[in-house]
Amino acid sequence: QVDFVQSGGGLAHPGGSLTLSCVASNIRFAFYTIQWYRQGPPTQRELVASIAAGGTTNYADSVKGRFTISRDNPKMTVTLQMNNLKPEDTAVYYCKGTWITNTYWGQGTPVTVSS
Repeated sequence: QVDFVQSGGGLAHPGGSLTLSCVASNIRFAFYTIQWYRQGPPTQRELVASIAAGGTTNYADSVKGRFTISRDNPKMTVTLQMNNLKPEDTAVYYCKGTWITNTYWGQGTPVTVSS
């Protein structure tokens, strides 16, 4: 059984930091592109950051300079470090792994940024 299990998130004040983790199992993790999406009402799910198998990263303009995505292939883990959080970052965050036709999603982790 393939699993993408998320952890982290929670409540932060504006300007604060949170870390999200996504741990995979039972896949050839090093081949996968891993992405973080978020969905906050009333918006559609949007792509926040991605990291390719080779380590190339991309970010949405709204999070550039504040969020950092990284991966640890031996631990089959991807981390999203979120700094200088803003209220508009409030959303449920999802990790997604893709390789060829294989796609898996994490269960979602709520992040709330509020004073």
